[in-house]
Amino acid sequence: MKIALYGASGMVGSEIAAEALHRGHDVTAVTRSGSAMEGASVRAAELADLDTFHELAAAHDAVVLSVSPDHTGGPHEPLLAAHRAIAASNVPARVFVVGGAGALEVDGVQLKDQPGFPDAYLAEATTFAQVLESYREAAGLDWTMLAPAPVIAPGQRTGDFKLGLDSPVGDSISTQDFAVAVLDELEEPKHRNRRFTVAN
Repeated sequence: MKIALYGASGMVGSEIAAEALHRGHDVTAVTRSGSAMEGASVRAAELADLDTFHELAAAHDAVVLSVSPDHTGGPHEPLLAAHRAIAASNVPARVFVVGGAGALEVDGVQLKDQPGFPDAYLAEATTFAQVLESYREAAGLDWTMLAPAPVIAPGQRTGDFKLGLDSPVGDSISTQDFAVAVLDELEEPKHRNRRFTVAN
């Protein structure tokens, strides 16, 4: 499979790249700097550059978007606008979005709206909730979003995790096992046009 991966140098994106390469897929690592990645082709681009996005989508089977709204330290609107434009366009490849845990729900209420949700993560959670709605409103787009457990951090690749849909199924997930879940879904799609989640 040919996979274009935005955010390939990030904490999550780098593990997705490693897992995809480990499985023998053809990876194009897309980062702002275009820095080299062993085993992958590289491309320097911002997600907001929609001409490049569509060029990459036309040349790949899937485009994975692993870009945090806080990656530049600036406002979230450019990232939101890019996702809205992608969701509203005709994309020839499958679009796979790394989402956020804050938009998962318990009893119909998103985690970001639950008492005690950390203020430090509220802006990012709100952005990812809006991104999710953009894709849910999309027509004719082959998309999937995977939201991590509330805590995601580097750990071990165990292959031992649980999948869920709109509600959390555990407290944490390693970035390595998150990447396994991403590639499992890309290779054998079971959650087309919806959001799902994973936890160890």
